[in-house]
Amino acid sequence: MTKILIIEDEVELVKVLRSYLEQSGYQVIEALRGDKGLVLWEQHKPDLVILDLNLPGMDGLDVARHIRQKSDTPILMLTARVEETDQIVGLEIGADDYVTKPFSPKVVVARVRALLRRAAGERSKGQVMRVADLEIDIEAHAVRRSDQEIELSPTEFNLLVVMASQPGRVFSRLQLLEASQGVAYEGYERTIDAHIKNLRAKLEKDPKNPQYIETVFGVGYRFTRTSES
Repeated sequence: MTKILIIEDEVELVKVLRSYLEQSGYQVIEALRGDKGLVLWEQHKPDLVILDLNLPGMDGLDVARHIRQKSDTPILMLTARVEETDQIVGLEIGADDYVTKPFSPKVVVARVRALLRRAAGERSKGQVMRVADLEIDIEAHAVRRSDQEIELSPTEFNLLVVMASQPGRVFSRLQLLEASQGVAYEGYERTIDAHIKNLRAKLEKDPKNPQYIETVFGVGYRFTRTSES
């Protein structure tokens, strides 16, 4: 059974999320403190983490940072609407998506499903893409450049696959959300900018002068047909 870890200090909200997730067939474990949540993550190795940013014991951003240093476990952040800076910081640390409070529990379940589908890589097995000097192994969820492996989060990996599969095509932010997550939510396009920034930091020799992922101003992004080695 797919295991979800909720790290959230609002007891009633945890109860509601647990109920909806269990009705959807997920096993749920929970922590009301950031430090306790990190311990449970180490012990149980959940398939996905739902993480609030404002937590006692350890800040949610620190929890996300610790998880991402060791694993590509999908992370869905819960944030207040006034925390836009924290949302972007969380995405840059490596969180995969976020939902702003107040929210419908049904929306959270839908986002959980989308993240899990993405992490599972519901694409053809055994496919290896070679674009420019990158080798992208779909089944192994691995990216290599000149035999050097590059660690990507599930979201970063799927965005790369989407763009690299059609070099030269310009994708809008909403198209990238839809293609990489299976769903697109108006107002969440800026998450793509944070993920692209992460990808450039990992792929590019000089992220400020990208050779792989170009910005098409006013439209979106595209993967270049040729890149410097």
